[in-house]
Amino acid sequence: MSIKHLFQIDQWDFQSKSIMSNLPAEDWQLLAAHMTEVELPKGYLLFREGTIPAGIHFLRKGKAKKYRADQDGHEQIIYVANSGELLGYHAVLSEDRYPDSCSLLEDSVIGFIPGSDFLAALERSPLLSRRLLKTLSHEFTVLANSLSLISKRSVRERTALQLVVLREKYKLSDAPVEPVEINLSREDLANMVGTARENVVRVLSEFKAEQLISTRGRKIIVLNVAGLIKLANFK
Repeated sequence: MSIKHLFQIDQWDFQSKSIMSNLPAEDWQLLAAHMTEVELPKGYLLFREGTIPAGIHFLRKGKAKKYRADQDGHEQIIYVANSGELLGYHAVLSEDRYPDSCSLLEDSVIGFIPGSDFLAALERSPLLSRRLLKTLSHEFTVLANSLSLISKRSVRERTALQLVVLREKYKLSDAPVEPVEINLSREDLANMVGTARENVVRVLSEFKAEQLISTRGRKIIVLNVAGLIKLANFK
C-alpha cells in the first residue's frame, strides 16, 4: 500500500533508483559496456570509508546499508539502499575518497561500473545528467531533514519514523496488502535511530503492546503503518 497520501515519505527517503529506471537503450549501453556482475553474500563490504573508488556499484538485487563508524566502531547508518539503486557515485563525482562505508544487508547481486564509464556516460547523456542532478538535490533535502531528528525528536518518534521508511524499502509492491516484514537486526535499527540497542528493544516492545507491529525472530512486521505515522509526529 502506498502511504504518500498519509505521509511525505520522499522527504525522508532518498534513493537513486530513478537514475537507472527506464533508461533509453543508448544511455544504458554507455553505462553497461564494461559492467561486471557478481553475487555477493550478506555482510559483504562493498567499500570502506576513506578508500579510493574505482567505480560505481549498481545494486541489481538485494539491500545494502551506508554508514559511518566512530573510533569505537559504533555505526551510524545513513541510508538503506534497495534494488535498482546506485552506490558510491558521490566519491566518483568528487574525485575523492569514500565519505562512508557500505555493506550488504542480504545476499545480493551487484553490478560494477568503472568510474571512467560512468563519467563518460554523464558527459554524453543529458538525460542521465539531469536525473543525477535531481537525485543529488533531493538527497540534500533528505539529509537536512535527518539532521534535525536526534536533537528534536524522542526515541519513540525516531523509531516510528525509521520503521515507516524501512517499510517502504521492504514492501513487495504497491498492492494494498499489509503486513510488511522488515528483516533487520535490532543493532542496525538502533544505528539508524541513533540510540542504544536496548532503547530500541524497549520501544519495539511498546509498539507490540500497542499492536503497531509484531515480531518473528529478528523480523519486524508492520501491522499499522498509519499508527506509526501518527506516532512519528511528522508532516
